[in-house]
Amino acid sequence: FDGWKASENPSTFSIEDGKIKVAGPRAHLFYVGEVEDHDFENFEFKAQVMTTPGSNSGMFIHTDYQEEGWPAKGYEVQVNNSHTDWRRTGSLYAVDDVREVYVKDNEWYTEHIIVKGNHITVKINDKVVVDYTEPEEVQQDESITKKLSSGTVALQGHDPKSVVYYKNVMIKPLD
Repeated sequence: FDGWKASENPSTFSIEDGKIKVAGPRAHLFYVGEVEDHDFENFEFKAQVMTTPGSNSGMFIHTDYQEEGWPAKGYEVQVNNSHTDWRRTGSLYAVDDVREVYVKDNEWYTEHIIVKGNHITVKINDKVVVDYTEPEEVQQDESITKKLSSGTVALQGHDPKSVVYYKNVMIKPLD
């Protein structure tokens, strides 16, 4: 976990056979490392992911470390193939939602997020599932700022019943 910092319930995250295992109460694992001083504007964020039945997680972008609660800044890209939440893997959560299931539980797949300017592309196994351009005026909630700016990335631990694995987590800054 060099370069990463967990919030709230750090024990939600562990390393198992070289993979990040996410299993436990709500927590977020934020990148706080040296690359770009963990403040990314244009970048690619990519990981191999495996969900287990009924699990929920997410990959946050343009966020900031916070000790408690759901990240208030940035966007969540959903990791969920069979949880009760209808927003499925690849959704730009509550902004550009995916209803289709593109991958199965208990199988590794690649989730790839590309952020350039005001544009977010989400690919699942190289298939584009979200192609979103943020409008100039974005409606904001008082407690949540879903707006592209810059920030770090994070992995989400959603709830004690969700078990999700990540490996080959990569970030590549872009011009």
